[in-house]
Amino acid sequence: MTSTDAPTPAPGSVHLPALRVMGALLHAMFYALLVAGLLNGGGPLAVLLGALLGLAYAAGGLPRVRSGRVAARWWLGGVVLVWAALTALDPAVGYVVFPLFLICLHLLPRAWALPAVAAMTGVVVAAQATTPGGLTTAKVLGPCIGALVAVLTAYGYAVLYQESSRRQQLIDDLVRTRDELAATQREAGRLAERQRLAREIHDTLAQGLSSIVLLSRSAERALPPGSGAAADRIREIGATAAENLAEARRFVAALTPPSLRDATLPEALRRVAAGYGPVPEVAFQLDGTAYPLPVEAEVALLRLTQEALANVRRHAGAERAAVTLCYLDDQVTLDVYDDGRGFDQEAVSARRGPRFGLHGMRERIADLGGVLSIESAPGEGTAVAVSLPLAAVDGGAR
Repeated sequence: MTSTDAPTPAPGSVHLPALRVMGALLHAMFYALLVAGLLNGGGPLAVLLGALLGLAYAAGGLPRVRSGRVAARWWLGGVVLVWAALTALDPAVGYVVFPLFLICLHLLPRAWALPAVAAMTGVVVAAQATTPGGLTTAKVLGPCIGALVAVLTAYGYAVLYQESSRRQQLIDDLVRTRDELAATQREAGRLAERQRLAREIHDTLAQGLSSIVLLSRSAERALPPGSGAAADRIREIGATAAENLAEARRFVAALTPPSLRDATLPEALRRVAAGYGPVPEVAFQLDGTAYPLPVEAEVALLRLTQEALANVRRHAGAERAAVTLCYLDDQVTLDVYDDGRGFDQEAVSARRGPRFGLHGMRERIADLGGVLSIESAPGEGTAVAVSLPLAAVDGGAR
């Protein structure tokens, strides 16, 4: 809290139930002390000023000052001036200052609130000096202790409120993370189903239709001369199968991720890296000469990169990250590194509960015959490394 911050949150930011309870208590305290002070007798003018003070307080009231801090401070200044005049006439009313302390500490910045509390305490002490017996130690200590209690109460409330706000923010972050995780899993499931359908169409329907086309052409060539009607039927079968084969291939292309339809894997990864930032700043590097991979392998590497960078943004607190794709003679490797806070792998492994992102990445790479490894330590960043042997990838694709 800076020197210009109010010790308690702005009225508009306080939860409504707490604001109502606080307002009701302050109202009750204010009017009880005002009536008690006026009952001691201060003359008609004191009663008139007391009625004016009660009306002025009721005209503003703490629960209603949420419309604007400037207007609330002008209202508070008017109430304090009427109270000071009334205290000069009837010192017994001076103890109404305690709820006014709390309101000052609530509405004013610290640079104004503490001097205002000190000045109001001085008004009460000066008024007590005019009472019978003059100024005594008790008459000085009473207002001073009241001011100290009010300050401690206001700042204690501010601390509790800030702690409650932090807890609420943590709860909101947990709920938001849970929703993001659920959305990610739904998207991952949807993409996995799309890829499964693409494989099924490619491996069954498309292959079967391709065989029909080839068989029809072979049968057409094998027919003896003069088989016009049969040749026409076989030719029609081949044309129909060819049309359906083209349609099946269009379905397979439509089920491929959009980022891979019109770009190679390196280009798609470069686009993904460029889509992050400015924090973390993500750099992409390609080593070796790129060659085509089966669709399943390229989709897996693309999704893994997206998942790893999403984890960097959500959890790592990193300033920089790097994605490196390397084409070797016998394998393809992918590395995603960040300079973030890292984590204790043993603690994470021992933690109970689902770990969908890490588990899903390992399963997808393992299905292709590859290996995924993660290296991290607190304060040393995180590296996700994937190795896909070409023999295993080609076997899985077939």
